[in-house]
Amino acid sequence: MKKEFKIGLAGIAALVILFCGIHYLKGINMFKPESYYLVEFENVNGLPESSPVFANGFKVGIVRDLRYNYQKPGHVLVGVELDQHMKVPKGSRAELVTEMLGTVKMNLLLNLESAEYYGENDTIPGFANNGIMGAAEKDLLPQLQRMMPKIDSILGSLNKLLADPALANTLHNAEQLTASLSSTSSQLDKLMHTDVPQLTENINAVTSNLRTISDNLKDVDYASTILKVDSTLANVRLLTEKLNRKDNTLGLLMNDSSLYQNLNATSANAASLLQDLKEHPKRYVHFSLFGKKDK
Repeated sequence: MKKEFKIGLAGIAALVILFCGIHYLKGINMFKPESYYLVEFENVNGLPESSPVFANGFKVGIVRDLRYNYQKPGHVLVGVELDQHMKVPKGSRAELVTEMLGTVKMNLLLNLESAEYYGENDTIPGFANNGIMGAAEKDLLPQLQRMMPKIDSILGSLNKLLADPALANTLHNAEQLTASLSSTSSQLDKLMHTDVPQLTENINAVTSNLRTISDNLKDVDYASTILKVDSTLANVRLLTEKLNRKDNTLGLLMNDSSLYQNLNATSANAASLLQDLKEHPKRYVHFSLFGKKDK
C-alpha cells in the first residue's frame, strides 16, 4: 500500500513538474504574481500565444490567450498577463507591429498624463500597425499585380532577344573591338613611352634654337638696317627715273626707237655683207702663189 502511495505521489509530482515546465517554456512564471488584462483588436495579424508584450521597448508581460469576441463580431480579445507592479493608465492603447520577417509583437502605448488606471480584467483598446510589410501589402502588391503583364511581356521580349543570332554576333564583334582597343592601348602606351619623349626633346631643341635666334635678333640694329634699305630703294627709284628719261645715255638707249632701228639696219647690212662675202669671196680677197697676173 505504501508502495502504491509513493508511486501515486511520484506521478502527481511528475504531472505538476510537466505542467510547470510547459508554462515555463511558454514564458509563464507560475510563481510570480501577475495582473490579467484584455486587449481588443479587429485583426491580430497572426499574433501567437506566449509572445512578449513590451512597454517602451521593455518586456512587461506575455500573451496568455486569444479568443474571438462573439458578442462583438469582427473583434478578437487577447488576454495578456502583465507584471503585478505594472499599472496601465487609462487612455493607453496597445498596438500590434508586423516586423520585417513577418513576426508580430505587441507594444503598450501608455498614456502617462492620466492618473487613473485600468483594473484587472479590464479591456484595453488596441489597433494593428502593419508597418513596412503592411504598407507593402497595401500599396506595393496592387502595383506589382498591374505590372505583371508588362513584366511577362518584357521577359518574353528578352528571351526573344537572347535567342536572336544577331546578339551573339554583336557580342563577338564587341570582343574583337575589345581586342583592338587593347592593341591600340598597347601601341599608345609604347608611343607615350618612346616617340613622345623624343618628340618632346626635338621640340625643346627647336625652342632652344628659337630662343637663340630671338636673342640674336635682339642685337640687330633695326633702325640702321631700315635706313640702308630706304637708301637702296631711293637709289633704285632714281635709276628707274633716269632710265625712263631721254636726257641721258641710258635713257636714250632704253627709249630712243631710232637707235633700235639703226642697230637693226646695221645688223641687216652686216648679215648681207657676210652673205655676199660667203658667195663671192674673190671680190674681197686677191692672192696668188706665183705672183699677180695681168688681166
